[in-house]
Amino acid sequence: MDAWFHCENPYPFVPDKVLEEVDSVRASLPNRHCDPQVAARLFEETLDEYMLCDELGLNITSSEHHAGINALYGASPLVLGIVARQTKNIRLLSMGTLITVRNDPVRAAEEYATADVISRGRLEIGFVKSGGTEMASGNANPIGIRERFWEAIDLIDKTLTSHEGPFSWEGKHFTHRHVNIWPRPYQQPRPPMWAATSDPTDTAEIGRRGMVNIMVMRGVDVTKKAWDSYTHARAEAGMSAPMTDRFGYSAFVYVGDTDEEAVKIGSKLLWFVNTSMKSAPQYQKFLPGTTPPDLAPALYRDPNSGGSLGRPGRDSALNRVGVTAEMAMAGGRMYAGNPDTVYKQIMDFYDKVGGFGQLIMVGKTGFITHQEAVKNITMFSKEVLPRLREIKPVIRESSAG
Repeated sequence: MDAWFHCENPYPFVPDKVLEEVDSVRASLPNRHCDPQVAARLFEETLDEYMLCDELGLNITSSEHHAGINALYGASPLVLGIVARQTKNIRLLSMGTLITVRNDPVRAAEEYATADVISRGRLEIGFVKSGGTEMASGNANPIGIRERFWEAIDLIDKTLTSHEGPFSWEGKHFTHRHVNIWPRPYQQPRPPMWAATSDPTDTAEIGRRGMVNIMVMRGVDVTKKAWDSYTHARAEAGMSAPMTDRFGYSAFVYVGDTDEEAVKIGSKLLWFVNTSMKSAPQYQKFLPGTTPPDLAPALYRDPNSGGSLGRPGRDSALNRVGVTAEMAMAGGRMYAGNPDTVYKQIMDFYDKVGGFGQLIMVGKTGFITHQEAVKNITMFSKEVLPRLREIKPVIRESSAG
């Protein structure tokens, strides 16, 4: 198993009174509440943490969100370019440029190829569908998001793997008469591709394409259902059974000297769900085109449902305000404790879902300090990661048999 440190570089320093008055802390919160000097310090601290990861052999991810306190990373390829030059050893995962918001996937492919060359072949490309706030801030149409998602991936794939001169693309959602990027990617035929989604229809398509599927804090039941869909799709297509390295799981992680210390500090990670996910209805379930018609009635009636691509009954204890560390840990969304405890928690979840080969550790968000993040990264890398790396990829069998 391999592991990746994840930090979206949030901006938590907004007064509670302001957060209570605004309808959404993503997309709607005025940027006058963002002090550029504080933001500069946060960038410096996070980039220093990435350098530490490089020293300790812990891979990193770079995400992309827009117009909110949850992330100051408005452009994943820009951050990747910086990190690609500063690091030398670790792999870099972009999770990811919001291709359903961008009008030109070719430009995204060009940026990815550039980052791959700068890093000398250490880039991994991750794709995510856009949330409702990103749709608004990116001036994008939510109708047809799934079709745009897959067509953009297809165009990026062809752009990165075509080396014999210009080609043209005439698709349903994208048209590009002259595609011929320079430089081409360092890795051949292209960097590995990942996608983060729990939707069984999409995980089936990911399986047929052989991409890595990342589940973001979905718990046991939803994760097993999605990965079974991945596995079944490959079997139905006459393809080989997937190895566990094709599956990854993202969870909050904090490692401390004692269980008590780790849970106390790790609880600060839950700022992400208890504060930074506050979103107005116009960005969530009422956004047209993002919910299948057969699921829409139940979704609209469910007061606890949320997210522009939400699904009723999606087994998420992190889908409401007031989440505690105990709730998150019980649901497999958080691993916190001393190194032995964290390793056991990870392996318990591993066994319950049928195995996975990639762990995305959300190790810093909210009010976690730079010093606390450094301790988390150091202890995880030295005392947990070596044990995880002893777990070799195996064929993942469907939990349904």
